[in-house]
Amino acid sequence: MDYAKESLKKHYEWQGKIEMICRAPLETRDDLSLAYTPGVAQPCLEIQKDVNKSYELTRRKNLVAVITDGTAVLGLGDIGPEAGMPVMEGKCALFKAFGNVDAIPLCVRSKDVDEIVQTVSLIAGSFGGINLEDISAPRCFEIERRLKEMCDIPVFHDDQHGTAVVTTAAMINAAKVAGKRLEDMTVVMSGAGSAGIAIAKMVMQLGVKDMILCNSRGVLYRGATYMNEAQAAMAEITNRDNRTGTLKDVMVGADAFIGVSAPGTVTAEMVASMAAKPILLPMANPTPEIMPDEAKAAGAYIVGTGRSDFPNQINNVLAFPGIFRGALDAGATDINEEMKLAAAHAIASYVPDDKLSPDYIIPNALDKGVAASVAEAVAEAARRSGVVRG
Repeated sequence: MDYAKESLKKHYEWQGKIEMICRAPLETRDDLSLAYTPGVAQPCLEIQKDVNKSYELTRRKNLVAVITDGTAVLGLGDIGPEAGMPVMEGKCALFKAFGNVDAIPLCVRSKDVDEIVQTVSLIAGSFGGINLEDISAPRCFEIERRLKEMCDIPVFHDDQHGTAVVTTAAMINAAKVAGKRLEDMTVVMSGAGSAGIAIAKMVMQLGVKDMILCNSRGVLYRGATYMNEAQAAMAEITNRDNRTGTLKDVMVGADAFIGVSAPGTVTAEMVASMAAKPILLPMANPTPEIMPDEAKAAGAYIVGTGRSDFPNQINNVLAFPGIFRGALDAGATDINEEMKLAAAHAIASYVPDDKLSPDYIIPNALDKGVAASVAEAVAEAARRSGVVRG
């Protein structure tokens, strides 16, 4: 199928992938008086006395805002907020289909960090959670950090943390299948933007001690002059031996490669130079850093990509619907590291040990049971870590 051509045709037919429905009956005069005036005044007064009643008397408890400024939409780059709307609608549809979470797309006409933070913080009282989407780095880091400080509801940048959660789950199972101990592995990352940095931090929480990041200029090392502020901070906690050079140099002897960069970044020669039973997760979309068949021919033991037409699809839909479902169910005020790690372990353990194989390290992206498992684990982690409303 020509997905581009057929998708455009379908979008003209759908004229939007989501719509509002009415939960209250509005057939009689009494219906109108209960759902609207005069009866609606009473729940308003209850919320005035206790703002937390808004979670019980409105749809807020199940409502997430999906927010973008259109600066990093898929692989299309800075295409503007309106052009990002089809992606945001798609995200909202996935929230509903996989987590039964109601979500509304909000595309902000600003690239100014202060304006975006102010806009989102001012409307936060209408929602139970905020999902930031397709905002370019490094602005996305500051926007998320400031909103987490200002808002009393969960704020989650899916491009960072959703990707990190699913990749971490894949690494847990890949190491198990390959018979490697995470703490003994050397993991090389191509791509040091928002996703790459989040993945690196989370994989290191699993115990990986030798993590090496590369950007388009080369290895991130202490003293490198081609790093932004976020990358320089990562250089302080990664690259144990402060190695220099290129991606090709640090791939030699590496146990695993994770890619969130660009097509063709990895060659068969680089795969062949890795340690025994190498794990490759080239996730550039739609064309990965190296195609799975080429990687396998060069000696890769496990390969996972972001694509649905190869085994081991590493897809954020395995994470964000369940993460928000769990956070909303628990009445969480944050999505913290404990909750994200709980989600990763829930995704990994969804594949029984006796079913694990080099071509099956991660659940099927269309398995809607994953979200329920993730939600349960995330809700429990929220309660255990004390980030729930009293």
